[in-house]
Amino acid sequence: MSKNKKSNSDNIRKPIIYTAQFLEFISTPLAVKFAKKLFTSPIKHKIPKREFEMDKNAKQKLVFIPAIKKEIMVYEYGNSDKKVILVHGWSGRGTQLVKIADKLLELGFSTISFDAPAHGKSPGKTTLMTEFIESILELEKQFGKFEFIIGHSLGGMSTLNSIKKGLDVKKAIIVGSGDSVNDILFDFVNRLKLKSKIAVKMRESFEKEYQIDMESYSAYVAAKDVKVPVLVMHDKQDEDVPYTASENINKHLENSKLLLTENLGHRKILGDKEVINQIAQFINN
Repeated sequence: MSKNKKSNSDNIRKPIIYTAQFLEFISTPLAVKFAKKLFTSPIKHKIPKREFEMDKNAKQKLVFIPAIKKEIMVYEYGNSDKKVILVHGWSGRGTQLVKIADKLLELGFSTISFDAPAHGKSPGKTTLMTEFIESILELEKQFGKFEFIIGHSLGGMSTLNSIKKGLDVKKAIIVGSGDSVNDILFDFVNRLKLKSKIAVKMRESFEKEYQIDMESYSAYVAAKDVKVPVLVMHDKQDEDVPYTASENINKHLENSKLLLTENLGHRKILGDKEVINQIAQFINN
């Protein structure tokens, strides 16, 4: 994500920040361990009223993902053979893209969505983007080819990485996606009010533990291998992820359209009528 991101410490409670700072003062390894745990632990939010209908009408079942040895809650919404997969962001839910799902049902599609590991009704406490990606790829095996994929925030990064790894779709839509894993790490550490070296140590620790190059999962990197048409959407007043991230992703895509909105922020964009109409238009063209 861009370096000009406005830091927002409000969504990390002060006792957590004080604990992180205390640990940094007494021991860098302890601070790194604490920050890693926080970074991989999503917050499970209650389902808001606007999602009740989808939660009630979708067929729900736990599906085992062999690659990560975890179960996820999957939502089948609608009865059409033409399926679209929806991917929520960090601390989101499988019903979060309900307004988009309802529009897709109107257009003759059904949707498959899921609570990522450690999210919503899925068991577990910790997860990483790699587990989002494995979940998407396994659902393609189990439910057959998807027509399209729509991802929000971390779900947008997971979308591009899934296509890079072989997910076969006609088009993709990403909304409010970050672009760089490194920048996300540095921003997270900044919000904990810790020194930048903690982010570097976290990255080194993750890479050693999982035997991966974290930056290789950045959306702008994955974008270079994505050949299908992609609609990239982002709000200029997004305080969670700067819209410059989507501008950067868009530069690296071969066949894309960038749409910037105003005054919708990071989540309200998912329910905006004009945004949903643009998605419908992109799918239909």
